[in-house]
Amino acid sequence: MVNRDQVAGLARQMKGAVKQAAGKATGNRRTEAEGAADKIAGKVQKAYGDVKDKVKKAF
Repeated sequence: MVNRDQVAGLARQMKGAVKQAAGKATGNRRTEAEGAADKIAGKVQKAYGDVKDKVKKAF
């Protein structure tokens, strides 16, 4: 079962990837860095959701 944090984390990773690619394509380092940061934040949020899901299944 997928929880909100997992879905939101994946969405944020996708948003970050698009933003990072747009920054690379336009040569805008700030947008590229923001995209990379969004990807990392999305990975953390998804990992939190994964742990939350495992704990919920354990009980």
